[in-house]
Amino acid sequence: MSTSIRAEAVGDLSLFGIDNIWVILVKVLGIFVIMVVMTLLTIWAERRIVGRMQMRIGPNRVGPFGLLQSLMDGIKLALKEEIIPKGVHIAVYCIAPVVSATTAFLTFAVIPLGPTVSIFGQQTPLQLTDFPVSVLYVLAIASIGIYGIVLAGWASGSTYPLLGGLRSSAQMISYEIAMGLSFVAVFLYASSMSTSQIVAAQEKVWYVVLLLPSFIIYTTAMVGETNRAPFDLPEAEGELVGGFHTEYSSLKFALFFLAEYVNMVTVSAMATTLFLGGWRAPWPISIWSGANVGWWPMLWFFGKVFAFLFIFIWLRGTLPRMRYDQFMKFGWKVLIPTSIVWIMIVAVARYLRNSGGLDSQTLLICAGVVLLVGVAISYALEIRKKKSDELQEQAEIEAANEEFNPYAGGFPVPPMPGQTAQVSRHVPVTVPATPINPGQEQ
Repeated sequence: MSTSIRAEAVGDLSLFGIDNIWVILVKVLGIFVIMVVMTLLTIWAERRIVGRMQMRIGPNRVGPFGLLQSLMDGIKLALKEEIIPKGVHIAVYCIAPVVSATTAFLTFAVIPLGPTVSIFGQQTPLQLTDFPVSVLYVLAIASIGIYGIVLAGWASGSTYPLLGGLRSSAQMISYEIAMGLSFVAVFLYASSMSTSQIVAAQEKVWYVVLLLPSFIIYTTAMVGETNRAPFDLPEAEGELVGGFHTEYSSLKFALFFLAEYVNMVTVSAMATTLFLGGWRAPWPISIWSGANVGWWPMLWFFGKVFAFLFIFIWLRGTLPRMRYDQFMKFGWKVLIPTSIVWIMIVAVARYLRNSGGLDSQTLLICAGVVLLVGVAISYALEIRKKKSDELQEQAEIEAANEEFNPYAGGFPVPPMPGQTAQVSRHVPVTVPATPINPGQEQ
């Protein structure tokens, strides 16, 4: 069978599970190497880009353009002296970073990197494995990764890591709910939870066009899921020293550091797979007949992934941190309700389309109008509430600035904050009419 014919059949799950053992080992090794190299490049790019944003040079000494600086930092971390506090639970303390790093790598097993290609004469998809519920597998592995953070904070035997672990776990669970809800609209349109079939369903139009609200919700939730700025308060130095990994050093701290950046790559790859057509070439490159055949799709795939990684870095270099209550409120009261409303709109639209009531274009227009009206109403209510709060605050300030008489009640009282006591220096003294002591006249 030719490569072009096999490329069209990537959505067929029968292509998986039939590879030779050496092909599977090559894929596993390839994914591991790709993730480590992308982590090193992401760290280097973050330091260079943020340095440019802040009018600094960034790493430029080790290797050409400082490309080997991340590798040297990793070696330095691994060789540093490890300090283990006395109050830790040693078993859980050692297991926690391993759990975080392992789950970060496992998620990438179901990400399609390209169509069917030939590896040493063996035809195989550029994907380690796939099954009918592979997206649910991604959510399950991400949920297990939270245990690493919780256990790290608890096992450290210190107050700040415990608070950081609780904050991080609560934040990740909250935004993971919004992330999971953003997937539902994709499932309804693709009629599948398989990553390869979702990519195959986007052959004509990407879901970022059809399901733009889901894409916005997912991209927002993935920043909160990875504890990245501006949602990185659980690890902010000014708040909790270093968060859940305060008591970690040397190689164990390097594993947490590696897990964070691997998770960034993974959520970016999921966004590419679910909403940007996966490995399919963007227009106008897609006009070329060989754009989606062979090894070329890997170039388009990682180009999209690096675009998301640049957004991660851009947010860190430009936006200030939010308060913890602000982004928790944003997750529960904005993202999750919006996701539920959008799922209802998509479900009704799919039902009407399948029953032959409306065509796709009319459905999209109706859904867009409903969503815009809802956003406009919410915005108007928020503006009205803000104006009401401003008027109330102004009234309180005016009341506080009124002239205050400390002797109005007969006894001198101190002024409240914002009040000024207008008291004369010469206070009249009233002489008692009766003698102070019995037998003593005034």
